[in-house]
Amino acid sequence: MAEKNNSRPKLNLSVQYADTRLQELLPRPLLRKTVQAALFFPAELTLRFVNAEEGRDLNRDYRGKDYATNVLTFAYTEDVDAEVTEADIILCTDVLQKEAAEQNKTVLEHAQHLIVHGVLHAQGYDHENDEEAEEMEALEIEILAGLGLSNPYQDTAE
Repeated sequence: MAEKNNSRPKLNLSVQYADTRLQELLPRPLLRKTVQAALFFPAELTLRFVNAEEGRDLNRDYRGKDYATNVLTFAYTEDVDAEVTEADIILCTDVLQKEAAEQNKTVLEHAQHLIVHGVLHAQGYDHENDEEAEEMEALEIEILAGLGLSNPYQDTAE
């Protein structure tokens, strides 16, 4: 994967609060800062916050899994030669809040972690095997530390 450089890649970010419960906690400027921290390439991204019903429908219809999950990334430009990364990143408010409570994290910290995770998926990172998972987790830890957040993989209930 690409090395992160000091210049910030261009970002066109759309935010949709279909579920408005986190709108005040996660304002657009904070979301932009979080996404930008995880970007290695220019991107056109949509962040959409949904309830459990919409999250479950999307996970069932597109992944064949009949439950709501914390974050879904629909990457549209997986071609390494693409000039702009395009993706929709769906965050399920219900699952996000439940996991944060179970892991003794703030909703804000957990949301930022899931956004970074989704942005990395949009850029082709994955965790299908141990080597990929280690690489992706290391990047997440580094990016979150740059945002002043702790390691999300320490002291969790998982």
